[in-house]
Amino acid sequence: MPKTKSKPHPEISQVMIMEGRNNFPISWLNKQGYCEYSIYLENVRGIEVKATRNMVVGTQEHARLEMEFKKDAEPTTFEKMLDESRTMELLSRELPVISHSYGIRGYIDEVWMTPDEFIIIDDKPGKKAFSSSINQVLGYCLAFQDMIKEERRIVAALRERGTDNIFWAAYFDEKSKNDIISLINRVQDLLVGKKDFMATNNPRKCRSCRLKLKCDKKARPGSL
Repeated sequence: MPKTKSKPHPEISQVMIMEGRNNFPISWLNKQGYCEYSIYLENVRGIEVKATRNMVVGTQEHARLEMEFKKDAEPTTFEKMLDESRTMELLSRELPVISHSYGIRGYIDEVWMTPDEFIIIDDKPGKKAFSSSINQVLGYCLAFQDMIKEERRIVAALRERGTDNIFWAAYFDEKSKNDIISLINRVQDLLVGKKDFMATNNPRKCRSCRLKLKCDKKARPGSL
């Protein structure tokens, strides 16, 4: 990631203070869409639980794909890739992105760069485009757009992990941009105490949550 002065937040894990602003992982936008109270439990209260099987498998798959990619990849800089992509197609994996303006950062699973557009791909288990997954990939698009300062089209895409199956894609247009900025602003408000972390009211989500044994706000059956 681009070098900048930063320091850990004194009370909230994974949050960095960069240029005087809270900066949180883009993956939180996925968590927020599922149940933002889980962010509070893990990162404010500091509750630790074991990673789920899906999380372990996902980490292993990311590592495998990165190793395969590096076998034939040529070292370069982000600026050089942008310049060369104006005349040819390029591929990058695990691309670091950061936006100081919006206070977000993360690593994009895969980016296809062409003379006409950028395709931002986030790998997910399964083939269902949950709104929380869409929020995450839109966050990557926003941070990427904020870094490149270009007018080329940006496409957000979700791909089934371990396959070439892109099961959801959409242009990152003004509506998408405004929607994800609004969501990011909500998370920023949560971090400074302007708003309260809300728990999901969906008991199905609670049953599959790895934090369920530590949660004091579990949804009850019939609460939907």
